[in-house]
Amino acid sequence: MKTIIASILLLTIFFTGCSQKEPIKLQKLDEISKAKVFKVDLNAIEGFYEDDLNYALEVFKKDCKRAKRYKLFKETCEKANGYENGSKFFTENFIAYELYNQNGTNTGIITGYYEPLLKGSLTKTSRYKYPIYKTPKDMYIVDLSSIYPELKKYRLRGKLKGNKVIPYDDRESIDQRDDLEAICYVDDRLDLFFLHIQGSGKVELENGEFLNVGYANQNGHKYKGIGGMLLKEGVLQDYGASMQGIKAYLKDNPQRVDEVLYANKSYVFFSQRTQGAIGALGTQLTAGRNLAVDRNYIPLGMPVFINTKNSVTQEKINRLMVAADVGGAIKGEIRADFFYGNGKDAEIYAGGMKEQGKLTILVPKEFASSK
Repeated sequence: MKTIIASILLLTIFFTGCSQKEPIKLQKLDEISKAKVFKVDLNAIEGFYEDDLNYALEVFKKDCKRAKRYKLFKETCEKANGYENGSKFFTENFIAYELYNQNGTNTGIITGYYEPLLKGSLTKTSRYKYPIYKTPKDMYIVDLSSIYPELKKYRLRGKLKGNKVIPYDDRESIDQRDDLEAICYVDDRLDLFFLHIQGSGKVELENGEFLNVGYANQNGHKYKGIGGMLLKEGVLQDYGASMQGIKAYLKDNPQRVDEVLYANKSYVFFSQRTQGAIGALGTQLTAGRNLAVDRNYIPLGMPVFINTKNSVTQEKINRLMVAADVGGAIKGEIRADFFYGNGKDAEIYAGGMKEQGKLTILVPKEFASSK
């Protein structure tokens, strides 16, 4: 009898093991994602049908204004106009694929960002002395895709020195210049640094008016997170590993500000906008419904279901969002930045957000079935 039971157990283990599906790289998704994926049923996604899918549909329609220029979304965006029921729309028109890392895991880091509010002036004064720069006229963008098609997603940024193109100035060098054109000037250097990280924000002028500023360009240097650097040093123990903690530490240690900020050589240039935060997709971002992603794995305009939690409140976040932005620090298969909007709560939630999470992309059926 024991022999029979043991045999049954061995067979069960064998067949169970054989039935486990591994994440794969689907050829038909090569055009939109380098990630390994695993096809899943929408019913199997935690919290999918409990989400406000009608609101998710509204956001998708809003982002379709720019996403439909991409072949991937053109037909689906046109269909969206005929739906009011979000559950019906996403169920009938998409196939879900859970993303996996190259090491075979299905979780990654989810952080948060927000639209900061800074105090500023159109003219430089003793108080307002930190410039929000426009894209420099002496910065050139070199596109090599016509010669090297494999480099179509890359751009070189530099400046001329004699008859050579050299790398453009880093953060420290830019700070030492006074010949660049500014949109306005703000009164807090640390707030300006974090504006560069957020990518967009508002500036309240002395007369009570507001300016909207958004990402226009970048100096070509690689982004380095100062939070990780300070964590390795062990100096944030009494402050917390958040944006607020970093600010507090640097205000208590002003002698380190140059050293720490200049460790991040990346520098962001801005343009004035008529609307609030605009993502890389080109649409105004919706708080709690838009993500910044790595477009090598998630194309802009893609519906993405996220499973994570708010680091501050510990509340679960199971929500259908739209990939509408990118970021210098957002690199990898399962890596996303959750847009919290603006205001004090948004600042607190975004500044403290760092959680493990899962990402599931929703691919239009006509695209998936056409391959």
